Amino acid sequence: MEKFKGALVVGFLRLFALLPWRAVQVVGAAIGWLMWKLPNRSREVARINLAKCFPELPPAELEQLLGRALMDIGRTITESACAWIWPAQRSIDLVREVEGLEVLQAALASGKGVVGITSHLGNWEVLNHFYCAQCKPIIFYRPPKLKAVDELLQKQRVQMGNKVAASTKEGILSVIKEVRRGGAVGIPADPEPSLSSGVFVPFCGTQALTSKFVPGMLSGGKAVGVFLHALRLDDGSGYKVILEAAPAGMYSENVEEGVAAMSAVIERYVRSYPSQYMWSMKRFKKRPPGEKKWY
Repeated sequence: MEKFKGALVVGFLRLFALLPWRAVQVVGAAIGWLMWKLPNRSREVARINLAKCFPELPPAELEQLLGRALMDIGRTITESACAWIWPAQRSIDLVREVEGLEVLQAALASGKGVVGITSHLGNWEVLNHFYCAQCKPIIFYRPPKLKAVDELLQKQRVQMGNKVAASTKEGILSVIKEVRRGGAVGIPADPEPSLSSGVFVPFCGTQALTSKFVPGMLSGGKAVGVFLHALRLDDGSGYKVILEAAPAGMYSENVEEGVAAMSAVIERYVRSYPSQYMWSMKRFKKRPPGEKKWY
């Protein structure tokens, strides 16, 4: 049964990748619109997250933001299918604007290890290809449950001569070793970690359990951190990649200070592009002691 499900999913991804780019956008938006209008778990998770993170918005504005967010999630699904199937350069060619590339270039020239930091904002699959075209990092990721999809992603994500590391003990060690020897890595900083691997820090008006992994590698200036995001352009023609240096607070040897500084940067991007965040992710599953669960 798992093989059948995997083959079915990969088949749909290949179908999406056959579409012209404008059709990829239209189909993705239609999938998101259906997610908004039909009862489903993703919609309810996104609705809860938005209501908790933007309590200042009136109900009507929250509902409109929910609709835009789900349509952007739909676009991310179909766009990512293309990034997983196409040759990498075809995705890179959709990057129409780049801001702050000199930040990454300076980090790579520093002689220290480089930690590329991103989040589930915009399209991280296109960002992966762009980042790997600039250097040859190890990309850290959580493997999908379906083996066929995982095998596809492992193959597609290394097209630029880079490597990937799953979020296992071995993968974590390989990422740490790469940074220590002066190499580059790419890490999504917003998946919810285990309680022992994170601390609760402010994020969009609430407390979010956030990983200590990235700030731990930067602590004391042992490596250089660079934030990277590929944001969808309003006209749907492609993406703008924005890069910026990690703030001073992320180099603190105080764990909570470092994690809070990282969370503040991600929050700033999310608030600037609220519909492009993956609000259907159970980002706030674990709550501080004494607080009720959200989901």
